[in-house]
Amino acid sequence: MVALLVWLDLPAFIGLIISAFLVGVVNTIFVADFTAADAGSQVATAFGNGMAGIGIPILMAAIIGKGMLESGAAQRIVRGFQGVLGESNSDIALLGSSSVLAIPVFFDSVFYLMAPLARSMRARVGRDYTLFIVVVGAGAATTHVFVPPTPGPLAVADQVGSNLFTTIVVGLVVAIPAAIVSGLVYGRWINNRLDIPLRDTMSTSTDELQEVADRPTSELPGVIESLAPILLAVLLIASSTFVNTFQDLFPVLTSVQPVTDFIGNKNVALTIAALAAAYTFYRFEDMSQSEWSDELTEALQSGGNIAAITAAGGAFGALLAASGIGDYLANALQEVGIGLLITAWLIAAIVRVAQGSATAAMLTAAGIMAPLTGQLTVHPAYLVMVIGAGGNIFSWFNDSGFWLVSEIGGLTKRETLQTWTALTTIISVTGLVTVLIVSRIVPLV
Repeated sequence: MVALLVWLDLPAFIGLIISAFLVGVVNTIFVADFTAADAGSQVATAFGNGMAGIGIPILMAAIIGKGMLESGAAQRIVRGFQGVLGESNSDIALLGSSSVLAIPVFFDSVFYLMAPLARSMRARVGRDYTLFIVVVGAGAATTHVFVPPTPGPLAVADQVGSNLFTTIVVGLVVAIPAAIVSGLVYGRWINNRLDIPLRDTMSTSTDELQEVADRPTSELPGVIESLAPILLAVLLIASSTFVNTFQDLFPVLTSVQPVTDFIGNKNVALTIAALAAAYTFYRFEDMSQSEWSDELTEALQSGGNIAAITAAGGAFGALLAASGIGDYLANALQEVGIGLLITAWLIAAIVRVAQGSATAAMLTAAGIMAPLTGQLTVHPAYLVMVIGAGGNIFSWFNDSGFWLVSEIGGLTKRETLQTWTALTTIISVTGLVTVLIVSRIVPLV
């Protein structure tokens, strides 16, 4: 994979699909009941499953991004941030926004919504794109792995028997320092050493961004209209999360569950948000309806390429997972004989690096550690946190999230490793250290 993508510099989609096929061939040798036919068909199936999960959201995100960027909506939000916090605190505004949004919403949806703001912020201030992309990624990734009701920690908490309220509280305690260290501390450090330029991506050119950044505020959409795509997506998705999480406590919510399950589905929610962004784009750009339609088609073409690359990264990771390497490493590590919290973190971390999926790594570690929770001398919520931390470490080529950040952010592979891969590792290590310290002081048992 490294040879194909780095040395030969093949297009990412081609390199990832070839790598996935090669892993499939190796699996036919070492994995029982894995046939030569599986080497081809499972790549296609994994790619299709990936597209089922991210195809519509990325295509709609392409429209949201183009609409918000070129209508001036993203620029209006950026100026609102700066009016409240000042230009010098732009990074704090982006970090806080992405952190809060990622509690009820999947990481990928948050990144779709926040990346246009990072790009507009760079166009507005003329610098610090490295910092802005790091804080957006750090905020979204941190709460996504530590704070329920996001699916990963919610599922792990259920497996290890940690009650939801305590897990949320402990998750916030762990997430805050992890977000600050990975987002602000590392972001500002790498920003002084790596200047990432704005590049044409998501069918929006840097010249178009700069033209919008130079417009007077009076020519931009209002704050509410500018925020509409983000608010719609977040509120719709959050409605489903809320109802599904608390319906046992409030049975009356069961009656609205069919509605919230539909409108809160990320495919539906992001489509509605895309319609809002496209409408604002049409209102604030001087173009005919046919020209507007052509612009949206251009955005969809760009989004299709990004979706294909992201799904191919997921297919590569799925074929690695089918090899059984994650289970093999996890079971071997269980015999090492170190503390339970560190063991859980190591199992999740090694499975994550080996096969790419944070969710699979977390669930693998939870399944192995669940029978051992009776041996814990601290609350199981801390076990949830170290598993989440381990599962977040070192996102790289076999993780679809790596390609999502790279393509939507307009980063090279090297820049993505220096920003996204580094910050996921910092989140992981900071989360582990925080848990070890806090659990010693406040064991909650």
